[in-house]
Amino acid sequence: MADETRIFRVMLRMNIKPGMEREFEETWHSVGHAITEDPANIRQWLSREDGEEGVYHVVSDWVDEPGFRLFERSDKHLEHRTKLHPYRSSATMATMQVVFEMTGKATAEPRPSVTAG
Repeated sequence: MADETRIFRVMLRMNIKPGMEREFEETWHSVGHAITEDPANIRQWLSREDGEEGVYHVVSDWVDEPGFRLFERSDKHLEHRTKLHPYRSSATMATMQVVFEMTGKATAEPRPSVTAG
């Protein structure tokens, strides 16, 4: 993969206040369009960690770092963060460049839909 086509990935790890997990998930889903509507965003996921209560990971892929940083400084992002902040007790963020992508065989086969729960 040539450098100019590398995906910029952001991984956010959040600790959610006890008892607020379900409401956090619903709020994240309802405000997620603030990210996916940005022209630099490719996709994003919210995952709940197995084995550690209240820990969530958000992974988002961007066309490049400047596009992500522009969004990060935007009013839209501030509004998104403001709605999610009451649920978080702490968070850390890591950024990276995707070096290789390998698509698995299962992507060619129909999969059941994924729902929260």
